[in-house]
Amino acid sequence: MKSKLYEDWGINSVSINSRKRMSLLRYWTTRYLITLLIGLAVVAIASALWIRHTTIEHRLDLTVFMAEQLASRMVNNTEERWGPSEEDLEFLKRQQLERSTFIVNTQGRILSANRMAGKMRLQSIYLSILEAEEQVQRIQLDNESRDRYYVVKAPIQAEGVLFGWVVIIQPEAEIRTVNQEYKLLLIMLASLALLGWAAIYFLSKKLSSPIKDVVVAAKEIQEGNYNIQLSDNSKEQEVYELVHSFKEMASRLQQLETLRTELLAGVTHELKTPVTSISGLLQAIKDDVVSGEEAKEFLAISLKETAKMQKMVEDLLAFNSFAANKLPIIREEHELNDFMREMLYEWEIVQDGSISYQFNDLSEDCFVQIDSVRLQQIIVNLLGNAKQAIEGKGTISMTLVKLKDSVAIDVKDNGRGIPEEEQGLVFERFYRGENKKYKVRGLGLGLPLSKMIAQALGGDLVLKGSSEEGTTFRVTLPVKDE
Repeated sequence: MKSKLYEDWGINSVSINSRKRMSLLRYWTTRYLITLLIGLAVVAIASALWIRHTTIEHRLDLTVFMAEQLASRMVNNTEERWGPSEEDLEFLKRQQLERSTFIVNTQGRILSANRMAGKMRLQSIYLSILEAEEQVQRIQLDNESRDRYYVVKAPIQAEGVLFGWVVIIQPEAEIRTVNQEYKLLLIMLASLALLGWAAIYFLSKKLSSPIKDVVVAAKEIQEGNYNIQLSDNSKEQEVYELVHSFKEMASRLQQLETLRTELLAGVTHELKTPVTSISGLLQAIKDDVVSGEEAKEFLAISLKETAKMQKMVEDLLAFNSFAANKLPIIREEHELNDFMREMLYEWEIVQDGSISYQFNDLSEDCFVQIDSVRLQQIIVNLLGNAKQAIEGKGTISMTLVKLKDSVAIDVKDNGRGIPEEEQGLVFERFYRGENKKYKVRGLGLGLPLSKMIAQALGGDLVLKGSSEEGTTFRVTLPVKDE
């Protein structure tokens, strides 16, 4: 069916199975690294823009400060030498602000300039620059060139009298150059990427290591080896639960595999015993070993053994039908108190009287949609098991309990109880307890089949509790909506 579906969609099943896969470590490390690099790239772009913006502002602020300081120094100079001193120029050089610095009068004529300013070959500074209100201006000095410059000015004045200006001109391209800062940013981001990759790699390796161990253990189980060794000392809760659950599953599979072998032998024995018995009895009649009334008794025993074997075969067929969802459920509405009371009465009248029965009904009517034959099959099986658990005289009680959205039927006996180590296996197919397998004939399908029927009716069958004082099974059924 799956191959046909692949063909209908034009998909080759071989290509699906042979699709290239990669290890968990490589898969997540690669994706984490890509995510980290994308994040660092975004951070780098944002940081570069921020560094560029703040660096320009910082440099312009520093240039304004230096222009004002230079103007202040010039006011305090002696009248013999009106201009920047050697200390001023040296100070500018130390601050890496060796820019085109001009001292101009109020008309814009250049009175003094530094070495860098000499390269610009300016005779004067435009009055429009000096008269503008802005202290920092971004202008184009030459119409033939598209280069732009930042111009910073500071007035030279004393006692309200303007003597001139300190003008510092810096090329825009130069002031925007932040190579050193970019290098530091690049080193920092590269270091973060390396550390991030190392952290991701080792964390992914630590996470994938126990998973790889589980994969190896799964292959061992696939080959039939259930004696696996897995360390469950992981500090991660999810990894610990995975390893612990896998070990429990392996132990459970080993137990079920052993149980399956034993049960298969038991089922074979249970079917072989009546066949051997019937064959021997009929052979004795055929060979005239017995005759008359004794032959009739042999035939009666043969028929009884045949009926038992037929019952076992019917159980197998019914179980397989329910397992394949091929046995229909016919739902009818019944009042549960009356239905269970009548069922218990029909069961009780055909028993030998060594066991007393109690019925505790609901205080009010309760209607359910059930298949009466299937529900009776469940209850009869539970009553039969309860009777087998009681040695000698005892009591079996049936109690109806109203729950929130359902109703429960509790079947309780005061028998020997089910051993604790066997309680988790009572619903396993073909399982029969140690106290039962040698005393009662059967295939061990009663409880598994009853549970499947209960689930088909929309409810469930569970072992509510078992001890030396007795055992209680509970059947739950959905209540019919009002």
